[in-house]
Amino acid sequence: MPNDPVRAEVTGLLQAWSSGRAEALDKLIPVVHQELKQIAAGYMRRERPEHTLQATGLVNEAYLRLVEQHNVSWHDRRHFYGIAAQCMRRILVDYARQRKTEKRGGDQTFVAIDESIDASTPRGVDLIALDDALATLAELDPRQAQVVELRYFGGLSIAEAAEQLDISVATVKRDWESARVWLTCQLAR
Repeated sequence: MPNDPVRAEVTGLLQAWSSGRAEALDKLIPVVHQELKQIAAGYMRRERPEHTLQATGLVNEAYLRLVEQHNVSWHDRRHFYGIAAQCMRRILVDYARQRKTEKRGGDQTFVAIDESIDASTPRGVDLIALDDALATLAELDPRQAQVVELRYFGGLSIAEAAEQLDISVATVKRDWESARVWLTCQLAR
């Protein structure tokens, strides 16, 4: 694999950080920053155009939350990026909830749904409703929820999601299709 040295370096730094070596975090951040920015950009593409948070700001807020994670035993880079993606989604949901509260039930925050989901799916979905539905899906089928997290929010291709989850491309395709149908039904309610 072309990035094996980088992958090994990230995993080694994560494990060193988990064992309490603070200097490992200082070395880790520059190595993972670009990939975290790509994940954040995937999230921000689905946000409303006038959103006050930019991809760099999202990475910075996620970084602050990740640094606060104590007693986390980072398994490898996949584990780290999965937690980082979830953290970014939670930040955006928190922003959406705050905006909704500030407007006292006013406009809801909408994110664009991938056109490939279904022709009958509305072009925008309430981010809070999507987060709630995704949390329910995670209880029913955690792997499908991870696939959605990586594909929809993280912007990964099917092959990249398969690599991140260490499963086959065919499995990701099946999980993606099932999750999209299930989420579409949940959001239509």
